[in-house]
Amino acid sequence: MKLPCLALLPALCLLTACGGDAPPASTEASPPPAASGPVAAEAPVAQVVRAAPDVFLDALRQHCGQAFAGRIVANVPAEPNDPFAGKALVMHVRECGDTEVKLPFHVGDDHSRTWVITRTDTGLRLKHDHRHADGSEDVLTQYGGDTAGEGTAQRQEFPVDPFSIDLFNAQGRSVSTTNTWAIEIEPGKRYLYELSRPGGRLFQVEFDLSTPVDLPPTPWGHPPLEGDGARIVES
Repeated sequence: MKLPCLALLPALCLLTACGGDAPPASTEASPPPAASGPVAAEAPVAQVVRAAPDVFLDALRQHCGQAFAGRIVANVPAEPNDPFAGKALVMHVRECGDTEVKLPFHVGDDHSRTWVITRTDTGLRLKHDHRHADGSEDVLTQYGGDTAGEGTAQRQEFPVDPFSIDLFNAQGRSVSTTNTWAIEIEPGKRYLYELSRPGGRLFQVEFDLSTPVDLPPTPWGHPPLEGDGARIVES
């Protein structure tokens, strides 16, 4: 015999009383599910690669205001009446700008020579600034050349340019119309100046960058310095 539904009510009420009040629903947001796959790596930071001519100029500027002693390491075939024989050789990193560095090269009491290295749109340019003691320019001056390629951070080569070829021919120095000059720099170690030409001519003078020496006199035709042995040129 079926019991009426009302007969079940006491049991249901008893179960409800024993269970107590239901806990309130949590209002806190659930944490996001953990990623199931591998965590994506961060994008690498782009590396700025500087052109070799700029790194080369920076290497020269590291020694701005310092002078260094040099020695002849190659001179073949040796020229008669060699102007460098037995002379003290000193190079001075004297004037430094963003796009140009001037380095006087002193040979004994001869202060006529200055190497001028300039940044161009395509590379570097080397010029030889030759002066007399009164500051006037020598007839053989401003010769040199531009780099034909990017070169490296340690070595740049400068084939003779058309201006210099015309100058050499005009002054009876046709032997120099095939010149190539080169400069090497290892900061804190060595600086090398080189002249070469087909047929075997090779002249190299090397300077020890690890040991600065006393500053030489003012090069002929250039302004005197004030302060620490260098002139910083604003570009």
